[in-house]
Amino acid sequence: MSGDQYGRFGDTNHHAFPYAPPMPSAPPSPPPAPADGVRAVTVAVLNLSGLGLGYALVRRWVLMVLCWAATAVLLFVALPADPDGVPGVALVLYVAFLAAVAAHGAYVGLRTPLAGLRNAPLALGLGLLLLVGPAGGVVLYDDARDEATQQMLLDRLDEADRLVRAAGDRAFTSARADYREALDAYADLRSDHPGSRAAEQVPARMKTFYTTVGAPYAQGKYCEAVEPLKYLRTVPKSLPGTDLGALRTWPDDRLATSLYECASTALTAGEATWASQYGELLSTFPRSEQAAKVEPAVAAAVVRTEKDLGGAEPCSAVQRLTTLGTQIDGLDAGQSDAGAALDKDALRAAASADTGAYTCGVDQYRDGDFDAAQKTMTDYASAHKTAKNAALAKKIAIAAEVAQTVPAAGKKLPTTRTGGSISVTVQNDSPDEVTVLYTGPVTGSFTLKACGSCKAYSLGSTLNPSFKPCPSGKNYPERTISLPVGTTYFLHKPKGDSLATPASDTAKLQSGYIYTECAYTTQSLGSGL
Repeated sequence: MSGDQYGRFGDTNHHAFPYAPPMPSAPPSPPPAPADGVRAVTVAVLNLSGLGLGYALVRRWVLMVLCWAATAVLLFVALPADPDGVPGVALVLYVAFLAAVAAHGAYVGLRTPLAGLRNAPLALGLGLLLLVGPAGGVVLYDDARDEATQQMLLDRLDEADRLVRAAGDRAFTSARADYREALDAYADLRSDHPGSRAAEQVPARMKTFYTTVGAPYAQGKYCEAVEPLKYLRTVPKSLPGTDLGALRTWPDDRLATSLYECASTALTAGEATWASQYGELLSTFPRSEQAAKVEPAVAAAVVRTEKDLGGAEPCSAVQRLTTLGTQIDGLDAGQSDAGAALDKDALRAAASADTGAYTCGVDQYRDGDFDAAQKTMTDYASAHKTAKNAALAKKIAIAAEVAQTVPAAGKKLPTTRTGGSISVTVQNDSPDEVTVLYTGPVTGSFTLKACGSCKAYSLGSTLNPSFKPCPSGKNYPERTISLPVGTTYFLHKPKGDSLATPASDTAKLQSGYIYTECAYTTQSLGSGL
């Protein structure tokens, strides 16, 4: 080549580029680890701990944090331990999550080399050892749950105790529902949780229950104690299988005493409840000491009431004896031995009431209650025809009837005296049959037949000063009686005529005279001498 050519080459116009050294090529990615089943199982087992440790060995940090979050949520839901345990949904979801991360961890660990612990068998052993933690946690959680259950049951026991204490400050009728609720709580503890600490304390609590319910007896309030003690006798049925010991019979003697004392108080006060309470005592506790005292108490009541017949209120005593006899007769002696003796007491009370009726009638007469005295003496005379006072009772009934129209006739009690020295003829100038009653020194009654030819007088004619019934010229039905000197009160009572009213007359009889009494009829019956 010539020099000229060389120079021309050098003068040639061209672009210049900076120099850049060639880039080194990236190192090739390490080839995937060969499949290793032990490594896969290791990652899966470590993930089952719930802490994502399997993901830590294969450097999946986000997934490890996700495992932490899931476990934290479960602990938040599960703690503190509750008697109901972990909600079922949360538990199912967590188990499903663990199964998922274990399966995924096995998939990832199959071909991913481990970081840190490169010895897969050693890591697997560590994983199995770590599973002891969750298993121990389950055991501890179950223990905590059991303790929570025990505390819950103890709280129920305490609440039942509070109900009993509060109910003890009220009357049994208003507190009965609370006692029932507390008893149901005790029964549930014994039947549904027999091995719990609360259930073991129920028998001791029942002592307090019994003494609280039966407190009226200890206070001497026997009538108030009857219902609570009857209730306590039903308690063993509500606690089947519970050994109540002496509490089973605790109410019996107390109830028997309460029934007896309450009935005795009612018997003395004349209240009607005594018979049913004595009857309940004899039926429920027929062989008790209290039942043996029933008949003597009843007999004493009869004697005590009989004594009142001679007191200021004999009629009240008669009424009480009548009622007493009826109540004794209706008293159920049950299987006790008091039946025959009580029958005798009932008969005695009834007999005393019958004989006391005469005393009652006399008292009514003297008190001016002539209507009651008439009825009492009429009934007595009819029921006791052979009694020594029967005749006088009839005369008192007559005098009481007269005194209802002429009160002065009842100032003195009639006697059994008969006859006298003065003749009094009573004639009937009435078309009605007439009963004539009289009382004074002598008391009696008789009936005059109707006068067939007689008529009732007009009211105007009887007002005439010259009016005189029983005019001569007629044959009147009549009767002559002998009476003593003194004032005799007459009552003429028509028979069978409800429109007519009795008429009365007062005769002051003196010796040496013959008296005539005339009965006649107007709008009301009149009489005259």
